[in-house]
Amino acid sequence: MNIRTLCLGILSFQEASGYEIKKEIEEGMFSHFIDASYGSIYPALSQLNAEGLVTVRAEEQTGRPDKKVYSVTEAGRAALAKGLLVVPARDKYKSEFLFEMLFKNMLPEAHVRLAIEKQLNDLREDLSRMVECRAEGQTNEGSEFIMGYGEAVLTAGAKYLESKLAELQPKIKLAAE
Repeated sequence: MNIRTLCLGILSFQEASGYEIKKEIEEGMFSHFIDASYGSIYPALSQLNAEGLVTVRAEEQTGRPDKKVYSVTEAGRAALAKGLLVVPARDKYKSEFLFEMLFKNMLPEAHVRLAIEKQLNDLREDLSRMVECRAEGQTNEGSEFIMGYGEAVLTAGAKYLESKLAELQPKIKLAAE
């Protein structure tokens, strides 16, 4: 997926400034897809505007320069649909936690336990956010699919980490031994 398609996708939900698009990519619904910098977002928006795929209007701000707000056009929606027909690249998963666990044998058990507990808490927070998104009621068939997929992956990850934490629990010797 390219940045143009990503911008069109975000703008298909609502109009936004370049800053708001970046915020969606970092923290919002689009944070799970691809990364993008301001250095790629703003040129893409300029090009999309020049091609008539988005419109831009200035919105006045108190004490600051006017904000450029972008909206997708019908031609932009058609370009988005065409851009989505590309077979997606293989997912890339990067994790500092998994890097540490690769060298688990070199780490003190207390650190391993702490790292697993933190990762488990992070997964649970992500699952909780998905529940909140569903409760807000602004879902569609596509968002339901990705939330279901995300819940399946996160739940499986949490279950695995819970089993690894259980293995680290001190072994209680029975009095009969």
